[in-house]
Amino acid sequence: MVEVTPGAETVNEARGLVPMLSAANFVIGMGAFMVVGLLNPVADDLMMTTAGAGWIMTSYALAYAVLSPLLVAASGALGRRRVLAAGLVLFAAGCVVSALAPSAGMFTPVAASVAAGLSAPERRGKALAAVFFGLTLAQVFGVPAGGWVAYTFGWREAFWMVAALSVPLIWLVWTRVPRGLRFQPVTLGDLGRMLSNGPVMLAVLFTTSFLGAVYVVYTYMAPLLSQTMGWGRDGITLALVIYGCGAVIGNLVGGAVTDRIGAGRTLTILAVSQIVLLPPFSMLPMGEGAVMLLLFVWPLFGWSYMAAQQMRLLALAPEAASVVLALNAAAIYVAAAVGSAFGGAVLSAHGLGALGIGAGIAALLAIVHILWSRRLSG
Repeated sequence: MVEVTPGAETVNEARGLVPMLSAANFVIGMGAFMVVGLLNPVADDLMMTTAGAGWIMTSYALAYAVLSPLLVAASGALGRRRVLAAGLVLFAAGCVVSALAPSAGMFTPVAASVAAGLSAPERRGKALAAVFFGLTLAQVFGVPAGGWVAYTFGWREAFWMVAALSVPLIWLVWTRVPRGLRFQPVTLGDLGRMLSNGPVMLAVLFTTSFLGAVYVVYTYMAPLLSQTMGWGRDGITLALVIYGCGAVIGNLVGGAVTDRIGAGRTLTILAVSQIVLLPPFSMLPMGEGAVMLLLFVWPLFGWSYMAAQQMRLLALAPEAASVVLALNAAAIYVAAAVGSAFGGAVLSAHGLGALGIGAGIAALLAIVHILWSRRLSG
């Protein structure tokens, strides 16, 4: 996966490398997903409908999904330090102009490959989990913090905050990522061959069908809770924190469950869980305690998929790990785009109260997808 030239360090020697990459993923995750928490301020400031504001997430996600694997393939011959630093620089620049930079799609899969490639084989799973932990942690602190800043000071200030957090990480990437670290050449041809591999691509796209159902509700969670529960800035911030806590615990539990029962069974159970947990959002309002419990349990199951999905993909295509990881990262943002667009269509046609039912129907498709994929791949 990774070619290390003489003198390059291992993860153990490059002390603090994995936590630094995880911190960078936290900032990127914050910039990517905090639009969920600031959807109401953006809609009010720009005089947009809720469904129209949801297209902010859709457009960002589409840019990421298209450019992420292309940028990884196009930069395959470049040093990893330069690629990571360039990704963060462009991401910060995008935040300065209040836009979510698609160049972030170059950072996350490259960071995962660097951590995995510099780790001993028996520790690669932990290294991958640690790097992606930053993205999950962004759900706990980054999204609520961005939403709170947007409600209190304005949504533009939230993007300035993310840009400021990116600056020290650019320096850390440049000084901590080992010199002489390069991928074995990954080309657009390698990407094309993987895109034409039916069983692998069907497995990759489970990320899209599964998370797409989640994003039908998640993208519009702030206006949904505001309209049905009457919650304002503090209530929505607390709801996002509870959601994020469930996501972090789910990320940790998912790896243990996968080790115990296998990736395929884990993903099937998680897909079934969404049919149970998503329709109740069409039953709001309900007691605040019940809503908070739902907001914790839902992501507990929803974000447990990552370890199982990565293990399954690496088992299906170990010779193309970097390409598969990039495609899976892109699939996350395809999910955000598709789920947000479908949720916006449901909202426009039937109102916020129909989002839970629409998401439950989407979860049914995810179950069909995983069963079909498992059968095809054996």
